[in-house]
Amino acid sequence: MSEPVDNRSLASRLRLSVVRLNRKLRAQRTSQDLSLTQISALSTLHKCGQMTPGQLAAKEGVQPPSMTRVIAALEEVGYVERSPHPTDGRQAIVAVTGEGLAYVHAAISAREAWLDERLAELSGEEREVLSRAAEIIDRLAGHG
Repeated sequence: MSEPVDNRSLASRLRLSVVRLNRKLRAQRTSQDLSLTQISALSTLHKCGQMTPGQLAAKEGVQPPSMTRVIAALEEVGYVERSPHPTDGRQAIVAVTGEGLAYVHAAISAREAWLDERLAELSGEEREVLSRAAEIIDRLAGHG
C-alpha cells in the first residue's frame, strides 16, 4: 500500500514540474524575432478570436498601455491588423492575419514535435498516466 500524499509537497512538486515543462516548451521556438509576451498575445488572439486591445490586455493580465505596444509591434511585422470597432468609434478590433496564423502554427508544430519526441521515450504505461494527469490538470486549471 502506498503512503498518503502530502498535499503541500505535491503542490510544490507539481508547480515546479509544470514550470519546467513550460520553460522547455517555450524554448522550442521557430525564431527569436518575437518576445514571449508578443507570442502569448498572438496565441490568445488565435485561440479566442478578434477582440479589442482592452479585452486582450485583460486576458493577458497586462496593463492596456503595455498591450498597445505589443499590438503595435505585432502589427509592424504583419501578424495582426486593427480595424474599426463596429459600434464604438473610440475602439479598434485586433485580429490575427494570415502571416500571424502561419507563425502560430509553426510555433505550435515545433513545440508539439519536441513533446512528441519526449513522449516517444516513455513507456505505454507512463503515457497513459500522463494522459490521465493532463485531464486532471485541465480540471485544476478550470478547463474541464
